[in-house]
Amino acid sequence: MNVLEVDDLRVQLRTPRGTAHVVNGLSYTVGPGETVAVVGESGSGKSVSVLALLGLLPTGVATVTGRALLDGEDLLAMSPERLRQVRGAGAGMVFQDPMTSLNPVLTVGKQIVEGLRAHGDLSKEVARRRAAELLAEVGLPDPQGALDRYPHELSGGMRQRVVIAIALSNSPALLIADEATTALDVTVQAEILDLLVELQERIGLSLLVVSHDLAVVGRLCDEVLVMKSGEVVEQGSTADILFHPQHPYTQLLIDEHHQFGLERFLDQRVHDHV
Repeated sequence: MNVLEVDDLRVQLRTPRGTAHVVNGLSYTVGPGETVAVVGESGSGKSVSVLALLGLLPTGVATVTGRALLDGEDLLAMSPERLRQVRGAGAGMVFQDPMTSLNPVLTVGKQIVEGLRAHGDLSKEVARRRAAELLAEVGLPDPQGALDRYPHELSGGMRQRVVIAIALSNSPALLIADEATTALDVTVQAEILDLLVELQERIGLSLLVVSHDLAVVGRLCDEVLVMKSGEVVEQGSTADILFHPQHPYTQLLIDEHHQFGLERFLDQRVHDHV
């Protein structure tokens, strides 16, 4: 069974200028251990589409229709209370800027412990031990010491590792990464991508990646959906999309990224299928 099945997802946003049809009929699946990317330029609707899945769009502004089955349960039909339970336990989310994802006045340990205890009956001591284990799993140096540090005391790459640890703290079946490496420099970006690949191989994680960076997509993903103006214009394997694009918009994206070294992150598995 697929971890995620999205069928005819549509998102409308009310604006001062009228109704904006931001996502129009998006459909795709994410299988166990599979990585699927949704790519496109700013304004294509890619980030809105994943925020809609987890009920993270503004109440009273967004209208979301369609189906989104996470392990067989429709996210779009859930009550707010049930959706809060699923966020974290069923699907974890990693956002673009780790500094805004973390509370600056709480220690790293407290933030992880709160998430663990919100979804499980754990004592503070047990949750704190698990928090240190999670930080070790995502490769943070001195995980025990990091528990008592504040986000501003960590580098950007270390903060993103903390965010990933929080997203994985309740063993979700699906991890959603929304431009998760965009705010990082190239070297740290590569480290985070390697971490995601390693986590996926080790724990069988399914990934839904939202990105405008085709180099990131080439490094991580099995399947790619290309979005333009709220619609999918092309969909296929990573190798087919990157090396044999059929739509002019996809070709335009590739041409633009070649200027910045598309090859720098392409995984060997992509080259093997060209």
